[in-house]
Amino acid sequence: MASWVSLLLFLFCQSISQAQEESSNNPVLEFTSETPINNVVQDPQTGRIYLGAVNTIFQLGPSLRQEARAETGPKEDSRTCTPPASACQDTKLMPNLNKLLLVHPSNGSLIVCGSRYRGICSLLNLSNVEQQLYYSDSKGEKTYVASIEDNVNVVGVMSTYKKDSQNFNVFVVGKGYGSLDSTKLISTRILQDLREWVVFESIIEASTVQTTPFVPKYLHDFRHAFKEDGFVYFLFSRTLDGTDNKNLTFVSRLCEDDHHYYSHTELQLNCGMNNRFNKVQAAYVASPGKDKVLFMVARPDDDDDNNSALCVYPLNSINERLVDIISACYSDSGKISGFPAVDIPYSSKTAEFCTSTIAVSSSFDLLENYKCGADFLPSPLASKPRFALKVNPALTKSGLLTSVAVAVENDHTIAFLGNNQGEVFKVELSLDLGLYSLKTSLNDITKVPVQTCLQKKDCQSCVELRDPYCGWCVLEGRCTRRSECRRAEEKNGWLWSPKQQCVKIVSFYPPNLSCKKTDKVQHCFTSHSFPQTLFFCSLFVSLAVQYTTLLTCASHKHGAKCPQFENPDPVLIPVGYKTRISFEGINLDLYQVKQENVMFASPLTASYPVTLYNCSMGREDCSLCKNADPKYRCVWCSRQKACVYEKLCNQQGSEDPHSTECPNPEITDIIPRFGPLRGGIAITIRGSNLGIHKEDIKRITVVGETCIHQEEKYSVSTSVVCEIGPVEFTKDHWGQIEVEVNGGKRGTSSMFFTYRDPIPDAVKPARGPKAGGTLITISGRFLDTGSKDDVQVTIGGVDFTTRITVTLPLQGRGFSRAMTAKEAQAFVGDVQCLVNTLQDDKLFLDPPSTPPRARSRRHRRDTRPELLDLMIKFGKGEWLVGSVQYEQKNDLPLYIIIPAVILPMLLIITISVYCYRRKSQQAEREYEKVKHQLENLEESVRDRCKKEFTDLMIEMEDHTNDLSEGRIPFLDYKTYTDRVFFLPSKDGANDVMITGRLDIPEARRATVTQALNQFSNLLNSKTFLINFIRTLERSHDFNARAKVYFASLLTVALHGKLEYYTDIMRTLLLELMEEYVHSKNPKLMLRRSETVVERMLCNWMSICLYQFLKDSAGEPLYKLFRAIKHQIEKGPVDARVKKAKYTLNDTGLLGDDVEYSVLTLQVLVQGEGPDVTPVKVLNCDTISQVKEKIIEQVYRNQPYSQRPKVDSVTLEWRPGSTGQILSDLDLTSQKEGRWKRINTLAHYNVRDNATLVLSRVLHPQHNYDQNQENHEERNALLEDDKVFHLVRPADELDEIKSKRGSIKDKSMTKAITEIYLTRLLSVKGTLQQFVDDFFRSVLCSGAVVPPAVKYFFDFLDEQALKHNNVDEETIHIWKTNSLPLRFWVNILKNPHFTFDVHVSEVVDASLSVIAQTFMDACTKSEHKLSRDSPSNKLLYAKEISTYKKMVDDYYKGIRQMVPVSDQDMNTHLAEVSRSHTDKLNTQVALHQLYQYASKYYDGIIASLDEDPAAQSKQLTLRLQQIAAALENKVTDL
Repeated sequence: MASWVSLLLFLFCQSISQAQEESSNNPVLEFTSETPINNVVQDPQTGRIYLGAVNTIFQLGPSLRQEARAETGPKEDSRTCTPPASACQDTKLMPNLNKLLLVHPSNGSLIVCGSRYRGICSLLNLSNVEQQLYYSDSKGEKTYVASIEDNVNVVGVMSTYKKDSQNFNVFVVGKGYGSLDSTKLISTRILQDLREWVVFESIIEASTVQTTPFVPKYLHDFRHAFKEDGFVYFLFSRTLDGTDNKNLTFVSRLCEDDHHYYSHTELQLNCGMNNRFNKVQAAYVASPGKDKVLFMVARPDDDDDNNSALCVYPLNSINERLVDIISACYSDSGKISGFPAVDIPYSSKTAEFCTSTIAVSSSFDLLENYKCGADFLPSPLASKPRFALKVNPALTKSGLLTSVAVAVENDHTIAFLGNNQGEVFKVELSLDLGLYSLKTSLNDITKVPVQTCLQKKDCQSCVELRDPYCGWCVLEGRCTRRSECRRAEEKNGWLWSPKQQCVKIVSFYPPNLSCKKTDKVQHCFTSHSFPQTLFFCSLFVSLAVQYTTLLTCASHKHGAKCPQFENPDPVLIPVGYKTRISFEGINLDLYQVKQENVMFASPLTASYPVTLYNCSMGREDCSLCKNADPKYRCVWCSRQKACVYEKLCNQQGSEDPHSTECPNPEITDIIPRFGPLRGGIAITIRGSNLGIHKEDIKRITVVGETCIHQEEKYSVSTSVVCEIGPVEFTKDHWGQIEVEVNGGKRGTSSMFFTYRDPIPDAVKPARGPKAGGTLITISGRFLDTGSKDDVQVTIGGVDFTTRITVTLPLQGRGFSRAMTAKEAQAFVGDVQCLVNTLQDDKLFLDPPSTPPRARSRRHRRDTRPELLDLMIKFGKGEWLVGSVQYEQKNDLPLYIIIPAVILPMLLIITISVYCYRRKSQQAEREYEKVKHQLENLEESVRDRCKKEFTDLMIEMEDHTNDLSEGRIPFLDYKTYTDRVFFLPSKDGANDVMITGRLDIPEARRATVTQALNQFSNLLNSKTFLINFIRTLERSHDFNARAKVYFASLLTVALHGKLEYYTDIMRTLLLELMEEYVHSKNPKLMLRRSETVVERMLCNWMSICLYQFLKDSAGEPLYKLFRAIKHQIEKGPVDARVKKAKYTLNDTGLLGDDVEYSVLTLQVLVQGEGPDVTPVKVLNCDTISQVKEKIIEQVYRNQPYSQRPKVDSVTLEWRPGSTGQILSDLDLTSQKEGRWKRINTLAHYNVRDNATLVLSRVLHPQHNYDQNQENHEERNALLEDDKVFHLVRPADELDEIKSKRGSIKDKSMTKAITEIYLTRLLSVKGTLQQFVDDFFRSVLCSGAVVPPAVKYFFDFLDEQALKHNNVDEETIHIWKTNSLPLRFWVNILKNPHFTFDVHVSEVVDASLSVIAQTFMDACTKSEHKLSRDSPSNKLLYAKEISTYKKMVDDYYKGIRQMVPVSDQDMNTHLAEVSRSHTDKLNTQVALHQLYQYASKYYDGIIASLDEDPAAQSKQLTLRLQQIAAALENKVTDL
């Protein structure tokens, strides 16, 4: 009941201006809904009323008669369902409560938001709510407006939004918090598709007032929204800080043109002593005087206090207090009169929040320059309780008041108050008028007049009402409203007396008066309340005059010189305006004496024509009015909204009615409403205010396409005709029509025009005679497209209105005199024709449809086209009147055509079949041969793979056990980001961002730190940062490496505000997208890091996917790395040329058969106990390779960075009583010509199960010289660098010999080398499971998908829909470039970015093959394989199709997932910032970023000076101050 009364009061106020005299006799108007009513709104233009009820929207006329209804529920839904509902489970029929109802009159739509499907809204037609203009449930969380919670209130107000000098309609919404809702308590929603925005999308992202701080602890309860003077206001209650459940009432204010909610400021409103009535229930804004006033009803938070109050707050007082709060924060450290006045809602910040970063000299103008806040100024703000706006109640009532509406009548303010019992109170603020006798229910809406004046028949009972609406109309003797009393403006003409006093007529003089005489009557009024008797003249009797004279001149002394009247002026008399008419008279001077000589006889009547006219007739709108002939002096009166005579217009102020601008055009009808896709037809647009002249029509658009104005068909104001053009097939085929007239005024149709083509389905009858005349019926779909004049039907290329028959006309004389049509005979050749018509000079006949033969033999022998005689015969007379020629077709007989065509075809087919069979047999033999060879090869490879895979799985079992114990050596977050961001830089591991060392003198460290903090604040200004980046990218010396490094520095510097970083990235990506879509090939976007934003995206992905790496993809990646490493080390690896026997890369394949055997060494680590560790090695391994394998096995439980390095240990072999130090090179190394072989275990003859001792050295030396006894010997070994391991490179002599070899030898050499390619297949088959496992972990949408991936992919999908030249393949490429190629390939090729491991060159070569396979799988293009294709392409050719399907399914699966809202993404990013920012070298990053600012300082300053937004925020001054501090400059700043 509480919510219903506020709806009822709406109609009370609407009734104020509509109450009629007969209202007292008419019954109360009422409408009953089947379900409870939630909201009521009225269209101010038509008076229609719209009810938002549970499951239904009603459209009622002004008399509450139902005109239409739209069913909105119940709907299949569930509380956890994310639309569309078809994708949800466990749904059931649920009621749809109406949450928000707004009239959008500019396009004739009704905004309807319900509680189903996460609060999605729709647009209904204001003229017929049964017609749905727009609805979509597939746009994601950004279009969820209302709440699914029944107890959450939603309020909204229509507003405008300006972008790029274009204004468009929006509505601003305030919404309480629901457990399953988004946290956008305040949002601005767009009402059209525009660029990257879709209908109902929240177009303002302001994390301060739209993110996690708005948790349920604040208990927001919105009650009212309104706008005034460029501001939007919300009235709501909430808790103070979430620690106390007591509610307080606040009013918040936003600038309408604030695109970031920087101006959001809240003021506490106190009602009553000690804020007794602290929880707002309803509100209303009215104008009792010149200024607006907020009327609010509120109740106590205490349930035991059953009272309510009406409190009144002037809007000026609210604004003044808000300005005080803002000014205190900007200029006075948040204090007023020394007391803290500014609160910081929804924030954990307390210290120095209100300390401005603007120079002190400019703080005086700060509030004036930044009325709507700025990104560098504190926001949001709120008042402290001490500085709440406090008022005493204007009225207190027992019970719960739930609604209020206010009206002003005769300078009296009347409030209508409703309570939770359905009762309505009518209150004049100085008087309590008592209970208004009306009771209603949740399902009823009732319309009653606000007064019952006419029920009172005498003055006393009228004034006893004490009703500001009712007074006694003295001269009419009835109780009326002041506006209904004709002489109310005269003194005491209308009496309203709160003291219940009336007046009485005591006497009047004279007592009688002739009805033909005009005179004054004197009245005497008495009243006990008046100090003296009042006299005033008020009765006038006028006689009707017909412009006749009653004088006769027959007996007059002047004879026939009678008085005459002529030339009345004016002759044009406006209706409704008292006009004095003057005449010119003749002989009037003869009758200026006394009338005693005048005789009254029979009247002499004279008539004088004048013209009465009404400006409003035929001029219903402003344009028609202004087009009227100037002699009528008609003007459009905006106050009366009518065309009136100029002196009847009572304009407000000094506004000249002649200069009044006409309102926007209004479109009422479109004829036709359907047109063909190719356009070309004329449509008629009817309406009002469509210009005065044809030149006033500046532009017409139909569904966004230009329509060519047909000026010759223009009708003033009421009708415009234009010819539509074609519509693009990729665009919507339906939409509104917009007409722009002179002055930039636009009118948009409420009805829609649709492009479509007619589709004929059937024709009846299907056949008809060639002569025509058959009436056919065509049925189908959309046949009402266009108008009747646009329809053209053709049958077989012939227009349906054209007769197929041919008539021959003959001209002559005397035809009808000699014969009739039946008697005449006509012949063409030898065939008689039918004579149709016979006239005296004309004869019409129908010739034969087929050419006849000639009558004479001469004609038959002639081979030219036949000229046939046209003969007319009558009786025995014959006349040859001319010749007829038929067109002759060069058709050959079928018996000639068929053999001429078929026989050559049969011959060609026969030859083709023979050749095909011959080639097929040959190819089949070749195929069988190759197939046999492949089967043998496949069998061999299969056996080898099976053996190798079995061995690998056995070996990997130990590693798997390690993994299960949590021993994957993941890098911590800082090391991970350092390596991803900065390891590829030119300084590598010594980069200052990795070391974290800055060379800053101790004396300047504090100054530099403070300046860097200011620089950080400057980077948090979006205006500055965008200018900064654009300036750098315009510089020619800012190369690709610098862009990558700069973007990485920026990522670290802004890591503490990743939401802001994401916003910057989105802005730059939109610019990049526009550039590629319109100027370049869209498919190339994001392929390389050619811009700062592309590297920012790579870093963003790396940040957002770190946890996913640790939780999901890291383990299969690590297993793959270990499996590759283990498989490679099972066979020989050449330490010099970096080639291996077992690898996936053909360029890294060891092309020789190397004999080797597996040894198991017993390794003892010196100083670490007597235990030995068995280690498997190869006897062909170098000593360094043996050390690596020993360290890997002995220290396998430690990460690579904590293990000893190869050059820090020595290896000693103790075959007997003495030991021998093993080294890669020493004096015993073998030589082969000029080449020296690196020592191996086989060189030292180390046997299986040999014992080796591993010990550390104090001074590590180079690998090759660890066993030297003196310095001279070591130098001698290092002088010759011609060393090899397994394969000796060919020297000059060998190269000369090879050149002399035969071609056959060379081809044999190549063939022998390619024999080893089968090892690639062996290794591939062995590793296949690990590769598949990794691909599945990355490309499986059924598992956990990182929210960043879903969020960014949806962003790409949304942007693609807004560009016509972006197809599905391009979207696929964008996604591939942004995630697989930009992140996963980088991680796959560099496991040391994720794990604390060492990646050798041979392992890296195999990882590159898998990475290339991953890249190929993500592309849409098909790879055509041939004998010349790279081996790594051929290696995974069979699996590529499977992987491609995985990628496609992955992308499709992500598209079908529940959208990740901006709120959820920001929450995730905020958590990442909170968890890791303090570990990063943020200060170092800021210092390095400033080096770029210093290098390009002049360009940045110039860019800021050219940007008005930067000028208004004084960004140039702030940068100069920072430069002075960081570079230790002395300036005058």
